[in-house]
Amino acid sequence: MKLGFGIFVFTSFALAQSALPTIPCIPAPAPASAVAPQAPAGGPGRGPIGGSGRGAGGPRVQASQSAEDVAEIGKLKDLPAWTSAAVDGDYSAGPGYPTAPELARRVGVPEGKVIEFVMNSSESKFYPGTNGGFQRHVCVYVPAQYVAGSAAPVIVAADAYGMRYNLPTILDNMIYDQRLPVLVAVMIDNGGAERSMEYDTVSDKYVQFVEEEVLPRAEKEAGVKLSKDPEARMTLGGSSGAAAALTMAWFRPELYHRVVSYSGTFVNLRNSPEAPLGAYEYIEHLFPNGEKKPLRIWLQVSENDNGAKTPSESKRNWVTANSRLAKILKDKGYHYQFVYTKSAGHTQRKVINHTLPEALEYVWQGYAGLN
Repeated sequence: MKLGFGIFVFTSFALAQSALPTIPCIPAPAPASAVAPQAPAGGPGRGPIGGSGRGAGGPRVQASQSAEDVAEIGKLKDLPAWTSAAVDGDYSAGPGYPTAPELARRVGVPEGKVIEFVMNSSESKFYPGTNGGFQRHVCVYVPAQYVAGSAAPVIVAADAYGMRYNLPTILDNMIYDQRLPVLVAVMIDNGGAERSMEYDTVSDKYVQFVEEEVLPRAEKEAGVKLSKDPEARMTLGGSSGAAAALTMAWFRPELYHRVVSYSGTFVNLRNSPEAPLGAYEYIEHLFPNGEKKPLRIWLQVSENDNGAKTPSESKRNWVTANSRLAKILKDKGYHYQFVYTKSAGHTQRKVINHTLPEALEYVWQGYAGLN
């Protein structure tokens, strides 16, 4: 049984973080209805960002959870309902997920533009291509209200996430309604076969890459200037991209204060001498033992997320990892929201389409110029 469990864990979590082919920026898909079948979270042309958690070789084989694990997870269903008026704390949502109205284009709302450019790995000093060269597409959303030469707030999104979840339209609507500042979004595709190396490594390498190679190029290609004020900078991601989003803010809090995370891979997936438990170090050591940082964090995890039925001692259960991180944030006095989504899976589109606008509004609270 132990051998079978080991094979399951390896296969399941390798699949969960599988390489995703690089694709160009894609038009934002029409929002799915609340009752329509949900498309894969990765959008057209690529596999899901995350994975099903099922190995290709047949039925799952896994160890049983302890009674303590079952009780810990069971309590999440009783968390208070998440609403637009929710303050810091722990919440639940679902099982219904109507698409947020902000995902639909509105007559009279000025539309921003999206500029695309391609980065060749051969020109990167950080990620030149371990197994050969590759191209990385970057999409930059510029709002219609942007004033040339002004320093704009910015969202940096892993996996070009925003282009898969109508972020340009969401920003058009929310900027127009003055619920968000006039901000730019830089949506960076992953390194394909190198995605896990980029995102799951707990170090400052990826944020250095973004700061030194991506953002200067984005400013040049899109004709914008990005703010260096950490209060004006946010990271966004799902699964391993969420781990990268938190890692960017953790290692460079002088540059990023705001984080939105979907199904964050805060588990022991890619370890190193500096982080022997991989991104589970955030739960085991980094947040508990580190000084409180000026971060504002929105976390989400789903009832049927990756590893949801595995023992927490494996440190590869997305549900317990995220809920435990939320508890630490509470104990340390962080501004945070944790949302447990019922009857949903890993980085599921219906959840993101339902929650993203409100998550953005929460995480931008306190920004100068907003109510």
